Amino acid sequence: MTVTTNSFDRILAGNAIFARRLTLREPELLAKTAKGQAPEVLWLGCADSRIPETTICDCKPGDIFVHRNIANILTPDDINSASVIEYAVGFVKVNRVMVCGHTKCGGANAAMGDDDLGDILNTWLEPMRALRRQHKSELDKLLTADAKANRLAELNVFRSLEVLKQNPIVQKAMAERGLTLHGLLYDIPAGELLVLEDGKTHVTATTETQHRLNR
Repeated sequence: MTVTTNSFDRILAGNAIFARRLTLREPELLAKTAKGQAPEVLWLGCADSRIPETTICDCKPGDIFVHRNIANILTPDDINSASVIEYAVGFVKVNRVMVCGHTKCGGANAAMGDDDLGDILNTWLEPMRALRRQHKSELDKLLTADAKANRLAELNVFRSLEVLKQNPIVQKAMAERGLTLHGLLYDIPAGELLVLEDGKTHVTATTETQHRLNR
């Protein structure tokens, strides 16, 4: 007889397995994290369920301070992300801030058009739609819808890095203690994190992945 469980039961059962396994493998870790946190990284990513940062980076509880939203959009006037940045950089004192976009992004795909998604999503995606209009000539040269959306996701990461550079808390940390900013793109089909530099995907990306992103 097949036994089925609902998603809530699956989450609770999974947590029990996680706690038991972690306690057996690293008996001191949970007690250590209970005393406080000192992550070196602030991760600004997308809320997409396929990109759990701790999992894809093979990290542990306490390693990464996280803020995620639809399409990893950063704007100077968003108090949600701004509060996370201020706390992580100004008080937790992370050493690195990583902005991570991804391929197959629903937000990037939606931002490639102007369909009415309702007041909230229309407002939220407007910065990315404005970015699309700004880079129309570049995006029009790409051959497929996937390539266009992937490039828009990259451009959105670069724009977010510029927003970070204008943040006074970030500027102070960069000047006084060497805080560094990094742009990443997670390629979902490959499971790879690609470094973004100088407006393009860094050469550390595999040839196969580069080809898939650009075609």
